[in-house]
Amino acid sequence: MIKGIIFDFDGLIFDTETHQYHLLQELYAEHSCELPLELWQKEIGTHTDFSPYVYLEEQAKKKLDLAGIEKAFKENFLEKLALEQERPGVRDYLETAKSLGLKIGLASSSNYEWVSSHLKRLGLFDYFDCIKTSDDVEKVKPDPALYIEAARCLELEPNECIAFEDSAHGAQAAKTAGLNIVIFPNEVTNAMQFCEVDYRFDSMLAMPLSELINKYK
Repeated sequence: MIKGIIFDFDGLIFDTETHQYHLLQELYAEHSCELPLELWQKEIGTHTDFSPYVYLEEQAKKKLDLAGIEKAFKENFLEKLALEQERPGVRDYLETAKSLGLKIGLASSSNYEWVSSHLKRLGLFDYFDCIKTSDDVEKVKPDPALYIEAARCLELEPNECIAFEDSAHGAQAAKTAGLNIVIFPNEVTNAMQFCEVDYRFDSMLAMPLSELINKYK
């Protein structure tokens, strides 16, 4: 029986990932370079040592003001995000979960300040009973620690929870942790190779949460 749902954040609740990649493409184009989507997908939903700014300098084959470029990019990125809302259907899922008495958690490879600040701006923060981020674990996704901690925080067994994910790294983390998995890929994660999941939808508008929960009975 499903007693809780656990959301990813970036790309799932709030599509930071698509906006970030589009802005990176614009930045690379300014230097007559390209950031391949296949390369960038390896960074989505996890943390690695890859720097898009260092890679830009390598592709441009000339010395760049990396600190200045990074600072300007991040300012531009935040300005863009400030104008955006949550992905379609997210608020409906949260409202329905509350009405059904489900516990609601969040497991993100980003840090708490990033996640909480955006959730508060979007008016979604108070829906969550528990939020686990990179601040709470030694290893982020695809390691299962975030989902294990989120389920524990909700006082539920992993198999009593559904993980909602958009990335392959996130889905793998949830699967290893023993959760049920439903994915909602975005524009930049759509072509990723996912592990076996229960269901896949383009957005949360594709199926009401109440109907989805009934599929697990």
